[in-house]
Amino acid sequence: MTTREPADVAATRTAYDIVASDYAELLRDELDRKVLDRAMLAAFADLVPAGHVADVGCGPGRVTAHLAGLGLSVEGVDLSPGMISVARQEHPSLSFSVGSMEALDFAAGSLAGIVAWYSIIHTPGERLPALFAEFARVLAPGGLLLLAFQVGDEPRHISRGYGHDVSMDAYRLPVARIETLLTDAGFGPRARLVREPVAEERTPQAFLIAERPA
Repeated sequence: MTTREPADVAATRTAYDIVASDYAELLRDELDRKVLDRAMLAAFADLVPAGHVADVGCGPGRVTAHLAGLGLSVEGVDLSPGMISVARQEHPSLSFSVGSMEALDFAAGSLAGIVAWYSIIHTPGERLPALFAEFARVLAPGGLLLLAFQVGDEPRHISRGYGHDVSMDAYRLPVARIETLLTDAGFGPRARLVREPVAEERTPQAFLIAERPA
């Protein structure tokens, strides 16, 4: 018996398929001007145990490539075939695959780290506990998780993005709530950074590193 895919997952996939090429171009150099974001990625790279890392919700692969440049063995996974196509074109030396972060195609305990860089923002709150449980499943003991997300406590419907008409929902998330859900999923906190918005951002941005205890 097959499980029906939630409508929001299909809508998110369609939206990112539509914007993939323009998204990649517009955000190509975004990390260059975000010092604190780079600092958290560097801290993750320094702290994560030896082993393989997954960039889940990797989009066109810019963060995947950044992590590879920091010396990590990393591959990207994304819901959107359009995004994966762009990622493979832009970063042909790296591995990318289409997949859902809610049902990762990795064996239990097989990953040293997971980066979910603004990729949990389209998951409704009621499915976040199962999502974090899935992250915990594929991480080895001592493995690290890095989350990035916009801070807030309200849903948004996005009808226009990166020059295209789209239709998908996104969620700004309260830091304390996410930390509680991570604890409930068995993670221990390692680091927290909340910075003020810069450039086009409208809300503070949060970055959390958590550990699956040994």
